Amino acid sequence: MARLSIPTKARLPSSLRVESSNPAVVKALNRLSRESLISLVLDWLDENSLANAVPYLKRRRGTIEDDEDDPDDLYPPCRSVNELRELYSDMQQQKGSKRDVASRILEGDWRHGLTLFQLAMVDFSYFDEHPTSQKWTAYSILPLKPPSTEGEEELRKINHESLTIPRFHPSTFLQNLQHQVLPDVKAHYHFYRPKDLPLLLLRIFVIDSPYNTGLAMANGDSSNATANFSASRTVYLAFPDGSPALYISRPQSTGLGGAGDSKSLHTLIVNGVPKALSRPRQRYTLKRSSLTSRNLSALLDKRGPGRSNACGGGWSIYSDEKAKESPLETVLPTPPLSKDSPRLGAVQKRGATSSKQQREAKRARMVAKARFGNSGLVTDGTGVERAEFLMRDPFPASRGAVRGQEAGDEEETADEQPLDRRRSKVDAVLRQARADVDAIDDEEDTSRWTPAVKVTFVGSHVFAGIRQLVEAGIVDGERMPGWMTGEAGVTTGVIRHGRIRGHKGAGL
Repeated sequence: MARLSIPTKARLPSSLRVESSNPAVVKALNRLSRESLISLVLDWLDENSLANAVPYLKRRRGTIEDDEDDPDDLYPPCRSVNELRELYSDMQQQKGSKRDVASRILEGDWRHGLTLFQLAMVDFSYFDEHPTSQKWTAYSILPLKPPSTEGEEELRKINHESLTIPRFHPSTFLQNLQHQVLPDVKAHYHFYRPKDLPLLLLRIFVIDSPYNTGLAMANGDSSNATANFSASRTVYLAFPDGSPALYISRPQSTGLGGAGDSKSLHTLIVNGVPKALSRPRQRYTLKRSSLTSRNLSALLDKRGPGRSNACGGGWSIYSDEKAKESPLETVLPTPPLSKDSPRLGAVQKRGATSSKQQREAKRARMVAKARFGNSGLVTDGTGVERAEFLMRDPFPASRGAVRGQEAGDEEETADEQPLDRRRSKVDAVLRQARADVDAIDDEEDTSRWTPAVKVTFVGSHVFAGIRQLVEAGIVDGERMPGWMTGEAGVTTGVIRHGRIRGHKGAGL
């Protein structure tokens, strides 16, 4: 610990230690399996990580080793790092309990405490074992228009025509985030790249302390150190490769804490990240999307660098990277289950000798294939576990009232009907089209009762479950709206006239 500590704007160093007896540290280690603990220790003892994870070794007095060992020491310290590395390598080949490994780490080889670098690696090891442990929300990184006049502050608008994306450099981003956005927050940052996902994870550990030294963890009293560490917050940011998007997790508390602090930290991160990404004459903002999931693969599928961002539901046949097909081409590909498809002809020939129930089952499967395409499969790994939609359609009027209104309209227009029938049909079509546009774009009709109906789908793979219901004939796939197939690419939304309210009614 430094002899002199003053409040500073610097971030927490990775070598800052937390006492091994801290309940939060014990809980973090006990969440891992025995194999993960041993593999994690071997990573700590690697040459690249050893500077921030120095173990407790046997002391030396000059050139003569200190042989005065404590007879009551359950885990005698090793003489060197190589000896300790061999010890854990042998434990990896043997059988044992997880409690013995965690006890040796906390009471033996790292009895003087674990560093923030080690705790970050512990959290990411748990993330590798449980990829759905965090709940993520997708944000879009959008450029802003430059101000119209220099020297005046005004609310900048989003530049939808610009195709510029921010350049992300980890060290520069952290420097801007700490000095320009979070100067009064003491935080520790740690980057990590998963093996199976094309993204970069950033762990931000925030603690309530004005110091960035050992005083932040131990204010002369172990109880105060435990209280400070328990009041900390941890939030994760995921930067997908080659995509103007960002995924932010919900802030989690290490111990007991209020929900208001987590919300304020989340707001601070959302407002601070675009400032850290911005440069002179290149400003950006974050726009929250209606896509939330615990599955990062689902977020990469809908808000990632691939072609499947706007190819949900039946449009997923165009998202194949190998096929390179596009609905904008002059010669369209043969869609599945079309009249020219040989598969459909074979099904029709075999259906002549099948029963009515078998024909209905085959038709339901074909309808599901046409509505969902290559999406909504249980084994695709892009499932969302929850989808909520609010229905805002007014209650339909009774048939008698509608018929009476139509009869009144016919009586009024019977005398004014023009002689040219072609012109009357054109006017009728135009009036109907104008009425449809007004019904979609205008606000809700306050004169008609609008019930509050909320539809919630819950499961391991929501849209795969809906596809199975269509294949079973429980849900009518022909009349089913598009947002039930996942083609809107959102998990929450407001339904108005069968469409999700958003950009051009598509929810994008």
